[in-house]
Amino acid sequence: MSETKQELSAYEKEHLKCAEYAERIARLEEENDYLQFRLDRIHNHPLWKSTAGLRKAMHTVKRQTDRIKNCGGPRGVIAKLRYKQHERMAMKQHGSASFPDEEERKRQQEAVFSHNIKFSILVPLYNTPENFLREMIGSVKWQTYQNWELCLADGSDDKHENVGRICAEYAKADARIKYSKLVKNEGISGNTNECLKLATGDYIGLFDHDDVLHPSVLFEYAKAIDAQGADYLYCDETTFKDGSIDNMITLHFKPDYAIDNLRANNYICHFSCFKKELLDGMELFRKQFDGSQDHDMILRLTDKAEKVVHVPKLLYYWRSHAGSVASDISAKSYAIEAARGAVADHLRAHGFKHFKITGTRAFETIFKISYEIIGNPKISIVIANKDHADDLRRCITSIREKSTYDNYEIIVVENNSETEGIFEYYKELTDEKIKVVRYEGDFNYSAINNLGVEFADGEYVLLLNNDTQVITVNWLEELLMYAQRKDVGAVGGKLFYANKTIQHAGVVIGLGAHRTAGHTHYGQSRENLGYMGRLCYAQNVSAVTGACLMVKKHLFTEMGGLDTDFAVSLNDVDFCLKLRRKGYLNVFTPFAELYHFESVSRGLDDHGEKAERYNKESELFRERWKDELAKGDPYYNVNFSLDRSDYSLKV
Repeated sequence: MSETKQELSAYEKEHLKCAEYAERIARLEEENDYLQFRLDRIHNHPLWKSTAGLRKAMHTVKRQTDRIKNCGGPRGVIAKLRYKQHERMAMKQHGSASFPDEEERKRQQEAVFSHNIKFSILVPLYNTPENFLREMIGSVKWQTYQNWELCLADGSDDKHENVGRICAEYAKADARIKYSKLVKNEGISGNTNECLKLATGDYIGLFDHDDVLHPSVLFEYAKAIDAQGADYLYCDETTFKDGSIDNMITLHFKPDYAIDNLRANNYICHFSCFKKELLDGMELFRKQFDGSQDHDMILRLTDKAEKVVHVPKLLYYWRSHAGSVASDISAKSYAIEAARGAVADHLRAHGFKHFKITGTRAFETIFKISYEIIGNPKISIVIANKDHADDLRRCITSIREKSTYDNYEIIVVENNSETEGIFEYYKELTDEKIKVVRYEGDFNYSAINNLGVEFADGEYVLLLNNDTQVITVNWLEELLMYAQRKDVGAVGGKLFYANKTIQHAGVVIGLGAHRTAGHTHYGQSRENLGYMGRLCYAQNVSAVTGACLMVKKHLFTEMGGLDTDFAVSLNDVDFCLKLRRKGYLNVFTPFAELYHFESVSRGLDDHGEKAERYNKESELFRERWKDELAKGDPYYNVNFSLDRSDYSLKV
């Protein structure tokens, strides 16, 4: 009986609640009717009707203001507009709009090369959607260069029998298409290796089952093989979405072959094509690196290649869709560990025993590689100085207080100072690690630094401007780990202005109004990831700034030091190019950061005698390095403008 009373009580409570809700709804409906009545009167008022245009304009302004906020402010809007311009230019220059017309197609088809190269294009299949499959095969059949074969190995499950049916349909119509149905799915590596068994060509091309080739890619590769003897080739690429190559997302204009870039980031990726002989004694894909098998393969084969050629055109279309790496690396998280393992295996093969590979803020598979410091070599930091006691004090104080590496000496090269303050500061420098030497003569940056190096006791020399300030506590280690390598010449760090915008992140030859050299990513914010993440990993560059340049002392001496013909400008670039000509790599690392209060010590070179002197040195540089300038910077894609430092495309 008590349970029944409790149940009735609960029922009554629910009934009361419903009655309350009904009453509240009735009140709200009355209020709504009244508000609608008031709103109708407002809308019918002459003043409301006469201000319709003004309200529309205000809403437009609000939408645009919100859009600007969402883009990160005015700079973000400008960057977005510039990106859209890049996209349009890319479509015009390299996209579907640039597909060969009938006349050009005929010219390419009739071209005769001294080597009649046969390309074997390998495509591992697995449950490939029909539209992806047909578009992929169609892009091969549409090649202007006709001596190819398409090798398809199919690991699809029983629910996707249509994959085999479609392939058989194409193979029956074209004998160049070879198809093999696998007993079981062997994964990316295993299925591709099965494709290789079908190949009879001279060169092997690796093609994903859901992507698209530009119709001229094999023609361009055949031309590069014929003209340059290329045994490994790759091109620029773009990702696209929504099933149309016109809907480009990312345009990747790549540098030429650069081993430090490749170790940190598989920038080569698509469309990799190589001489079959490079595989002698090697597996194509190694199963333990599934997910990053291409990075492993590229590292191994480019090591063996005699001529790696980059064709700087967008010739590969990488489809972005749910589940693809192009869409999201986390779709295949195992690829991250596989990539780290591939790089580690490569480094061990090159004799590196102790190193650390970690992801960066740019991307999980864009790596920071920390090499072991061998021994405890001494670094001689050479600082040219005239007056500017406060700047020099700030520079030296930051070195002494922030550096975690302690085996260094500082050599201040005094250059005709006139103020009492600087000589008072010199008296304070009683640390045995610091010595002041005197340079007499007219200002010549090259001669001053050369003198400083003569007094250096270290195995390594670090040229450092007096208007710099250390940010990264392990900056010396970050520079030294690269400078120690036998294949490396000069190493430079990442320099910022006082407002935390970038002053230096590597030097490109030919960049700038004088077509001599310029800094990339100049003026970008410190948080910027850079073009394709290039502000986030160590990479090869043509030159680094002398404001922070580390090099082995014996190399500095062998190169003859800085050329005194370049009294103020371009001496650092000239020095780096001499190293490059001797076969050394120059490296920019973003992990050694400093402020650079540039031109505080000598002013800008934009007028009067300074401008005349700069023009003279520029002319000398252009004459001395005319061949290199004509070829273009190998680490800066030819499609980028030389008028800007932000990786804008040529107009």
